Amino acid sequence: MASTTRRRALGTLAAALAVGVTTPQLAQAAESASKRGPAPLRRAHAHNDYEHPRPLFDALDQRFNSVEADIYLVNGDLLVAHDPIDLDPSRTLDSLYLAPLAARVKANHGSVYRGWRTPLQLLVDIKTDGAATYQELDRQLRRYGRLFTTYDRGRVRDGAVTVVVSGDRAARPPMEAQARRSAFYDGRLTDLGSTAPASLIPLISDNWANNFTWLGSGPIPAAERDKLRGIVGAAHARGQRVRFWATPDVAGPERDAVWTELIAADVDHLNTDDLAGLRAFLEAHDKGRGR
Repeated sequence: MASTTRRRALGTLAAALAVGVTTPQLAQAAESASKRGPAPLRRAHAHNDYEHPRPLFDALDQRFNSVEADIYLVNGDLLVAHDPIDLDPSRTLDSLYLAPLAARVKANHGSVYRGWRTPLQLLVDIKTDGAATYQELDRQLRRYGRLFTTYDRGRVRDGAVTVVVSGDRAARPPMEAQARRSAFYDGRLTDLGSTAPASLIPLISDNWANNFTWLGSGPIPAAERDKLRGIVGAAHARGQRVRFWATPDVAGPERDAVWTELIAADVDHLNTDDLAGLRAFLEAHDKGRGR
């Protein structure tokens, strides 16, 4: 995909030169295209990313554009783990995610994926008291200045990384009260159509199994297909993205069928623990569409 993008950009430059058009913008576009790395897989979401051998980096190697980390507030710091028994003081949100992302963005001159300005989503799932944990998260995010997408008195400015807060619902009130923040809120289907704007809730997530009976065997029931597309349409009309967790994640035709239906409905994030499996699926899907 990246090579196709470079060929198109260079072809545009050649055409412009052929008719005598030479501008600094065209030269810069050609230089940018020649330096651009592989495109991120914008739908790919690494669920429980921290459980992989190389948290964050395994997902980035597979070109995922969304990763998820569960956090606990312990002795004033944010530790990353799925269950309390797995807590390790050396595995902090800062050491596993924030500092490495800052270093990568600096090395790539402002982006997580070289030459691609689409922000990477860091979904932070709060497992301890939401208000207190968010307060510490907010403090840590502010250390990194302009690395993160920010909300400032009604305006959103994209950064290289967009932090979305999920998990304990008590995080929402302190977030809503802030005139300026470096994180956003992960809504549920009950938030769809509410008065809360996309500048607070850019993402709507929910449990697939709580909303649909179809798990990939046979065709999806027409009523469930209509429901899925209605959810996505309503969210997109408000500038919100959609993600479902608890979708089938065992390799096989059922998982592929669900993923295919999600893409057809234009669901924004496909949830998986199988990084290589989802990458292969998305690449095959794009190749089949001539991309």
